[in-house]
Amino acid sequence: VQLQAFGGGLVQAGDSLRLSCAASGQRFSTYAIGWFRQAPGKEREFVAAISRGGGSTSFADSVKGRFTLSRDNAKNTVSLQMNSLKPEDTAVYYCAAVLMRLPSSVPPMGFQYDYWGQGTEVTVSS
Repeated sequence: VQLQAFGGGLVQAGDSLRLSCAASGQRFSTYAIGWFRQAPGKEREFVAAISRGGGSTSFADSVKGRFTLSRDNAKNTVSLQMNSLKPEDTAVYYCAAVLMRLPSSVPPMGFQYDYWGQGTEVTVSS
């Protein structure tokens, strides 16, 4: 599966932004999708993940309550809705995919993902 993240941009603190991850290839519904981000000078960190079926999600504590995640398997897309953005959310955001046996399973933090897309840059000004 090939992934492409898009939707990034420059926003002000408190604004919202919606990132999308578009996938090509077959069997998109067999992959759980994760979002990660890497800020300048920092290591890549987990942001959120969604199960194959879309019914289960997990979020990093730093974004919990502000970010939501959804997917449309018919359109091979996953959307990350980011609300109440903060300057510390500034980073390049990446989506990644991993095969999961169960439709309801969400990859635990630290799980190894198999496929990665190109990132999209998000800048939040104060």
